[in-house]
Amino acid sequence: MLVPRWYEGGMTASTTRPVILTVDDDPGVSRSIARDLRRRYAEANRIVRAENGPQALEALRELKLRGEPVALLLADYRMPQMSGIEFLEAAMDLFPLARRVLLTAYADTDAAIQAINVVDLDHYLLKPWNPPEEKLYPVVDAMLDLWRSTPEPSTDETRVIGHRWSAPSFAARDFLARNAVPYRWYGVDDEESKRLLEAAGVDGSTLPVVITPDGTVMVAPSEAELANKVGLSTAPAEEFYDLVVVGGGPAGLGAAVYGASEGLRTVLVEQLATGGQAGQSSRIENYLGFPDGVSGAQLTDRARRQAVRFGAELLTAREVVGLETLGSARRLRFSDGSEISSHSVILATGVSYRTLEAPGVDDLCGRGIYYGSATTEGPSCAGQEVYIIGGANSAGQAAVYFSKHAKRVHMLVRGPSLTATMSTYLINQIDEIDNVEVHTCTQVVDCKGSDHLERATLRNSATGETREVDTEWMFVFIGAAPRTDWLPGDLLRDERGFVLTGPDLRGRPPGWALEREPYHLETSMPGVFAAGDVRAESVKRVASAVGDGAMAVTLVHRYLEML
Repeated sequence: MLVPRWYEGGMTASTTRPVILTVDDDPGVSRSIARDLRRRYAEANRIVRAENGPQALEALRELKLRGEPVALLLADYRMPQMSGIEFLEAAMDLFPLARRVLLTAYADTDAAIQAINVVDLDHYLLKPWNPPEEKLYPVVDAMLDLWRSTPEPSTDETRVIGHRWSAPSFAARDFLARNAVPYRWYGVDDEESKRLLEAAGVDGSTLPVVITPDGTVMVAPSEAELANKVGLSTAPAEEFYDLVVVGGGPAGLGAAVYGASEGLRTVLVEQLATGGQAGQSSRIENYLGFPDGVSGAQLTDRARRQAVRFGAELLTAREVVGLETLGSARRLRFSDGSEISSHSVILATGVSYRTLEAPGVDDLCGRGIYYGSATTEGPSCAGQEVYIIGGANSAGQAAVYFSKHAKRVHMLVRGPSLTATMSTYLINQIDEIDNVEVHTCTQVVDCKGSDHLERATLRNSATGETREVDTEWMFVFIGAAPRTDWLPGDLLRDERGFVLTGPDLRGRPPGWALEREPYHLETSMPGVFAAGDVRAESVKRVASAVGDGAMAVTLVHRYLEML
């Protein structure tokens, strides 16, 4: 990080002490007031001084981007380039709640009084102010007391400036939320957004604009760029591991915990965010050990911290696009061309929601139509009509969650009832919620809207009747497509793309060079195992996915003993 010219000792990105900034073009006066202020206020405040208006504005822009609070501005009236009044007027755009004091000579008191109306001046202070105990400190004390009564919120969070109906803006928010990165959202038309954009020197025409706690500004960053800047690990520490786990859902996290805790050099690679579909669940109520339920985010966060505590390495925003055998090693290739190798691999890539096949859907994705629960959008749905597409547990959990915000939640189910696809406890919950309505034998056949979803056409498959509904919110939970397109052709899958393992391979598969048959969760490539939803005929539950991950590690040990 570059140190600005106005740097005063002690400035760090984590500083939360309110700033008192002084600006005076006379070096002697500048040092004098900074000295007097430090003597009394340095313990609770940070004193920053500048020697001209432009330099002071540069300091304020840095402070704004870092999310640091500014309590008080003291500016000399007569300065070249920019007068004190001009500086305070510009400073108001960045820190409107900071208290403003003009330093004047006796001959300039009339101008100072006039400035009260121009820049909403709080006070003017005559130079010299000796002794400060009588002429300086009482004024500063009063200004700080006023500021504390309406302080500007300081933040060490990442700030995201975007548009409500911007798909890239939603993607940035969703990425941060699912990776448990604290952030604050600002609509591009908010007053604070305008101040931040001015401080960043960007016009907001390209969104989102992301500002990290250290003041770094990113315009429409990629997920990898965002991950790097907010402190997520994206680069492997080593070139070779005992075990690489591909996918960070419950199965992958379970494998990482057990692998690392049992002494294997383990790295988990996740393309978007740990947790998978389970991590997006607002409430999981049938997972062993949580009688009151647990959110997917909470469960994911605990598992992630547990894996790291045992020594597992977690890589985020890294897409694996290739897998090959290299002697006794298994080599994985990332989308950027880099590679890592290992003795063994556990595939835990899970499944993706199938796309909704209807005109208009693709154009409105991220702008009213979302795949998964997108819990970040919950508060925005207040008083609105929300449509949930799907009839499995994930859809039911989303309906329960959005019912707490929306005016009414409509569940659109293709089948005649929920009983074949949803757990009984969840069906009972939905039946008891007054503002959740289940529409059976119903599907979406068209979506319309200009810059966002506005209307949807629904068809009842039993009667053939169609109707149009007004809505800005649609969340899709249909089907499950395994993420296996990137795997080599000789790694066998079933007709739906799920990975075949163990007994499902029916003996030794073609090309299998070992005398033994594949272990229970081993694929047709020796040393490569599959766990969780990506595995053919697996039970699609969080508990079974975690169990798969743990069992796969046991089989990895057995495999490594044979090398």
